[in-house]
Amino acid sequence: MTDASVTPASTTVVFLLFPGITQLDFTAPAQALCRMPGARLFGAAASRDAIATDSGFSIVPTDDFSSCPQADILCVPGGHGVAEALNDRATIDFIARQAASARWVTSVCTGAFLLGRAGLLTGKRATTHWAYAHLLPLVGAEPVSARIVEDGNLVTSGGVTSGLDFALTLIGRLHGDAVAQAIQLAIEYDPAPPYVGGHPDRTPPAITAGLKARVYDAAAARMEQAFGRKL
Repeated sequence: MTDASVTPASTTVVFLLFPGITQLDFTAPAQALCRMPGARLFGAAASRDAIATDSGFSIVPTDDFSSCPQADILCVPGGHGVAEALNDRATIDFIARQAASARWVTSVCTGAFLLGRAGLLTGKRATTHWAYAHLLPLVGAEPVSARIVEDGNLVTSGGVTSGLDFALTLIGRLHGDAVAQAIQLAIEYDPAPPYVGGHPDRTPPAITAGLKARVYDAAAARMEQAFGRKL
C-alpha cells in the first residue's frame, strides 16, 4: 500500500461523469476526498454540457475528456446509465487512458463494469452493488461479497453509500488514520440507520425479492445485454 509519508503535496482526483449517473456514487466520495490534504477534484465527461443524474437534477463537469488532467486517483461511479456507457468508445478509452498512469483506480457501485469494459478487472478481486455481483465474471473479475475490496491499486466498492466508506479508506491509506478520522468527524459520518438492513443478508427476504422484481432483475438483464454488443 501507499505510504502516507511519500504522498505528494497535490493529489488529482478525477471522477468520470456520464448521463444516468447515480449522484451519490459521485457526490459522497467527492465530499470526503475534497477535504483530503492537497486534493484537486475534477469531473470529466464527453462534453462540458450538464449531465443528467438519476435524481432529477444535473451536474456540470469541470472538463471534457480532452481537457481533463491526468488522475492520481481515478474514480468511476455507477448508475443506470452504465448500460449505455459500456458501449461508448470515448468513455471506455478515457477510462483506459487515465487508468494507465493513475496511482489508484477505483469504482463505486456498477462503475466496476466500466472498469471491466476497459480491461482493468481481468483476474482481479472486485465488488459492486449486490444486485449485479453475479455479472462480474463477464469482465473477468472474481466477485467478493464485501463493501470495499482492494486488489493492488484497484479499489472497488459496493452500492451507492459504500462510496463514502471507500473514500475514507483511501484517505487513510494516503494520509494515515488520523486524517481520515478527522474528515469522518468533519462530515459527521456516524451511521445509525433507522432499520436493520441495507444488504440482502440483513433484509427480510420478501423486501429483497420485491425490490429485485420491481427494479434490479430488469436492470441487470439490460447490463448483461450491453456486454453482448461490441465496442
